[in-house]
Amino acid sequence: MELNVINNQGQQAQKLNVNDELFARAYNEALVHQVVVAYQANARFATRKQKTRAEVRHTTTKPWRQKGTGRARAGSNGSPLWRGGGRIFPNTPNENFTQKVNRKMYRAAISVMLSELIRQQRVVVIDNFEENFFDSPKTKSFIEKFKAMNLSTENTLVITDNLTENLYLSSRNLPTLLVLEAQEINPMVLIKFDKLVVTRQALSQIEENLQ
Repeated sequence: MELNVINNQGQQAQKLNVNDELFARAYNEALVHQVVVAYQANARFATRKQKTRAEVRHTTTKPWRQKGTGRARAGSNGSPLWRGGGRIFPNTPNENFTQKVNRKMYRAAISVMLSELIRQQRVVVIDNFEENFFDSPKTKSFIEKFKAMNLSTENTLVITDNLTENLYLSSRNLPTLLVLEAQEINPMVLIKFDKLVVTRQALSQIEENLQ
């Protein structure tokens, strides 16, 4: 499989051969859904605390007598059936939300998502970010350079092989753009952004990591 590579002027510079087994896979919605849900679940923290009926503050006096009132029997106003009562299955700080996803599934999901982005023509491969491409940390310069390559910064994910300080500082103020290194790629960023801009070297690193 060949992908077009553009230079810093937005012109096609060369072709890049990539592995069809990694970047031309059929879309597997069930696999992608499972990995994305697991990724989100593993990022959760158990910070909630609810009280059981033994922990809520309530009187030990029986609300009313057992018989003769016509109402249902009640022994405590701390019952989970009552307003202000304890919870039957309360949330606790030691809850574990993690879901196990093995390495083979995770890599397959990343490969499937990248394949679908390429199939939808939402991936742009650029030659590289030259050291003097962002010679100063200016967001305005960053936008101008992107426009020179006929690229937009709207809802765009940029994957680079080397995230320099100037590149990071130039892009961090753009709310709809995110710059990451190749090893930082994850399922959430792949489904969040509409466009993926990746350097040729970064794509080779991703291909090596997925094998």
